[in-house]
Amino acid sequence: MENYTLAIIIGVLVGFVSRLLMLRTDYRQYPTYPHGRVIHISLGLIAAGLGAIAVPALFEQDYTAITFLALAAQQFRDVRNMERNSLQQLDEMELVPRGSTYIEGIAMVFEGRNYLVIFSAFLTSLSTVFWGWQGGVIIGILTLVVDASFMSGKLVKDVAEVRQADVRIDGPDLYVDDIYIMNVGLEDTREKIKKVGLGFVLTPHNENSIVTISNIGQRQAILHDVSTILGVYRDTGEPSLVPLSKRSLDDGRLGVFLIPQNRNPRKAMEIIRHVPVLEGAIRMPSESEANE
Repeated sequence: MENYTLAIIIGVLVGFVSRLLMLRTDYRQYPTYPHGRVIHISLGLIAAGLGAIAVPALFEQDYTAITFLALAAQQFRDVRNMERNSLQQLDEMELVPRGSTYIEGIAMVFEGRNYLVIFSAFLTSLSTVFWGWQGGVIIGILTLVVDASFMSGKLVKDVAEVRQADVRIDGPDLYVDDIYIMNVGLEDTREKIKKVGLGFVLTPHNENSIVTISNIGQRQAILHDVSTILGVYRDTGEPSLVPLSKRSLDDGRLGVFLIPQNRNPRKAMEIIRHVPVLEGAIRMPSESEANE
């Protein structure tokens, strides 16, 4: 009995630490301070408790207790829906929205990380039962390393080369390098674009990358991240000053046109290079059997 108690305590602690390590509030301001963090920390503690208690329940052949894991899975799916709905409502107030693909990715991450907490607490508790607290601590540290690896995914720089390009206006037509962006009718708007506009071209590494960076959700994520960090030179009711991205239909390159409040080309390029590749945007046509 004492062994089970120790296993539960260590399992809960490791699971809780795992959730704290995976909970970050960055430039995206999500989860928000302080209430958003309280919600996710509380759910992480519940997930850690479920994972740790499952081990003694199995050893005591109390299989009905395992049904709580299924109940928890349903609750975490509800959390995903809650996050999605909240972000969609907040997105309507953004000058440059995240987009539905970005939102779905964030909601999926919050659901998945609760499962990682259960995984960490379960393995730590199980190891403590078999090998004592020393074994539990060692396995717990290893699970934290695994959890940390799940926090890092691909970035835009992994799928495409990013370079700064000239923004030019030919009559009413706006181009980034040789990629047509839009028609700008007002002379005043054209002068503003010449003053503060920035252009970048993303060249995909392979055929998979062409499809990935062509995804509208991925393109919107790039525009949103740069506009969040550097600001955006526009207000409501000014559609001609909205950041845009357009494809080159010839070779799949992506032209990105930005009007940042803080005009810093080098920083803007680094921001684009470090935008996460969204899970919903990843495509791998090269894996199709039609190519064999």
